[in-house]
Amino acid sequence: MDELTDVNWLATAIGTVTSFLIGWAWYSPLLFGEKWAEGSRVALGSADKMPVFAMVTQLLALLVLSTVIAITASNNALFTALLAILAVALFIASTGSFVRKSTYAMTVDFFYILLAGTVMIAVQGLL
Repeated sequence: MDELTDVNWLATAIGTVTSFLIGWAWYSPLLFGEKWAEGSRVALGSADKMPVFAMVTQLLALLVLSTVIAITASNNALFTALLAILAVALFIASTGSFVRKSTYAMTVDFFYILLAGTVMIAVQGLL
């Protein structure tokens, strides 16, 4: 647990929330949502019909990734952070392939994780 001693928790929280909000826009009809939904074989619903479990697990996953980024930042291990982000993005793409998402939907998912990780690194660097 010594790894958590020097974690910048403010930056971790801001990275998590910012990445979650970016995801909200990323998967909205304003950006990639409609074609992503079609390629994922899901229907975009209104905010009151959002899948609660999916939203909660997304937030938790972002928090865990942001914490990993924070630990690597406190240990000057940027390459480790980049590998962690890439691993998560590749797992997302792999899972998408298993459930037969379209290439477009998998690409949207993959690049969202890369963007979220980049935002988390930037926030750690700024704060």
